[in-house]
Amino acid sequence: MSQGIALPGAGADIRAGPTVDGRPLAGGLDTSHGAILYLENIGVSFDGFRALNGLSLTVDDGELRCVIGPNGAGKTTMMDVITGKTRPDEGTVFFGQTIDLARLTEPEIAHAGIGRKFQKPTVFEQHTVFENLELAMKADKRVFPTLRARLDSAARDRILRTLELIRLVPDAKRPAGLLSHGQKQWLEIGMLLMQEPRLLLLDEPVAGMTDAETKRSAELFLQLAGDYTLIVVEHDMDFVAGIADRVSVLHEGRVLAEGSMHQVQQHEQVIEVFLGR
Repeated sequence: MSQGIALPGAGADIRAGPTVDGRPLAGGLDTSHGAILYLENIGVSFDGFRALNGLSLTVDDGELRCVIGPNGAGKTTMMDVITGKTRPDEGTVFFGQTIDLARLTEPEIAHAGIGRKFQKPTVFEQHTVFENLELAMKADKRVFPTLRARLDSAARDRILRTLELIRLVPDAKRPAGLLSHGQKQWLEIGMLLMQEPRLLLLDEPVAGMTDAETKRSAELFLQLAGDYTLIVVEHDMDFVAGIADRVSVLHEGRVLAEGSMHQVQQHEQVIEVFLGR
């Protein structure tokens, strides 16, 4: 795994420590046991359909975990549970040792240090690339503090370092709407980084990219791993094989197999699900 590069602010206090009534207090995220995310026996049903069925998953701090599986396997629902969009009917989901995500709202989970990127990039197309990163910066977003806000040298440095990381320095003054599909994906990842996350959830991040953009994305994710924890849901098996520390295969709402890409490809049940034999 690449050690990556440390952006200014990475590892800073993200107010994600012990909780009271499920709400994060000031302090560092407790990953003293080595893991950053714990899902245990998660169950979610929609109108009688069992989307998650006893899902258990543990992700190590700094790991680049890829999640694969057929349509309907529960991948999106799993990410919805982690980010608070969906409440589990049963089971537990913890961020570090102390933060019960099932008791937090979506904004609280984002503030605690979990960022999510959906498949379709969402950027402010009329604003420049630099302005998109500035707008995404973790700060007091209330009206009056926002009106009084001025970009100091430390904030400007963070933006410039992020631009270097996502390789958009030459495009800093371009409107985001003029970027290619791949560049918009990288910009949105940069916007997530401005929120100072510890865990990034990326949903099919290379879908629709050119070969060159896909290769650049693999390089970016390997740079990020270690400084951040990444969970990547992806269908491109070659891409997964090139980046994953560990692969989890979901099927019918639970983990069917885990290991390296080579290991899961040799798993009898995985072969049966994916190849029908």
